[in-house]
Parts: sequence; structure tokens; C-alpha cells
Amino acid sequence: MPFCKLYYHLTWATNAREPLLVEEIESTIHDYLRAKAVGLGGFVYAVNGDLDHVHMVVSIPPTIAVANFVGQVKGASSSRINKNKPLYKRFNWQEEYGAFTFDQKRLPRFIAYVERQKEHHRMSTTIPVLERTGSSESIDAATVREPLSVYDEQEDEWVRELNELMDDEDMRDK
Repeated sequence: MPFCKLYYHLTWATNAREPLLVEEIESTIHDYLRAKAVGLGGFVYAVNGDLDHVHMVVSIPPTIAVANFVGQVKGASSSRINKNKPLYKRFNWQEEYGAFTFDQKRLPRFIAYVERQKEHHRMSTTIPVLERTGSSESIDAATVREPLSVYDEQEDEWVRELNELMDDEDMRDK
């Protein structure tokens, strides 16, 4: 199997953004999401959200497309919640989702952001690009693109950091 380190921040919402992720079922839904993700070969770092959406920080194996992974995780969780914990209304996820990639260096920041979702929504400190769940939402491209000069100026540090990550990985493999 090839060596891959692929990190994703995924976001999706309940159908019509209904506030269905209430305290009584939230942890059950999160457990279903985790179980299916792990069953597909993913590694889940964090799952959390608010009443109408979920965030997941996960590594997805290169053998499965992101769209297939998300679709299967969403489908399995909604099917299981409808079967095992009937609600006043049928539980469904919206079709769209957001997927954002990042590097290993930023993994702790993404985990912390997801773990503090309720606080971010309560305090209005969310990061808009990480809250997107579909292409119909507008966003300024400048908010997600770093200037090229950032990479040029820090090339030596960037290479050093990558080498350190590889050294750490090599040590764990031994």
C-alpha cells in the first residue's frame, strides 16, 4: 500500500438545516459517523457540530474517493438513527458537503476547532470556509488563498518541517 497522509476537514448539514442534532441523539449520531468512517479505513480525529450540522476531521485512505466516503458515512448514520432511535421526524442529511484539505502541521488546530464547535457558534467565532457545506454559498477567494510569497520566504523552514515529520514517522515505524 502506498504511503499517504491525507487530512480532511469535512462538514455537512441536516436536511433543510433542521435543528435535529439535539442532545438526546447527538452522541449516538457521532458514534455512528465514527464507526462507519473507521469501517471504511478512515482515522477519525474529531467529530462535533451544532444543532444543524456536523464537522469531522479525518484521514481517508487513498483507495476511496472523498465523495464516496462522505456519502457512505452520511448514509449509514442516517439509516441507523432512523432504525434505532425513531424521532418525531425522519432524520436525513442534505446532499451537499464541504471538504477541506490541510497538512499534518495544522492537524491540532483543526481538531481543536471541531472540538470547540458549540463555543464557536455561541461566540460567533466560526471560520466561514470551514463552515461551508455546499457550492451555493459564496466566499471570497482571497480568504482561502495565501500569497505565493509566503512559501518562497519560508521554503527552508517548510522543507525542515517536512523532514522532521518524516523522521518522526520513520521512528514510529521502527
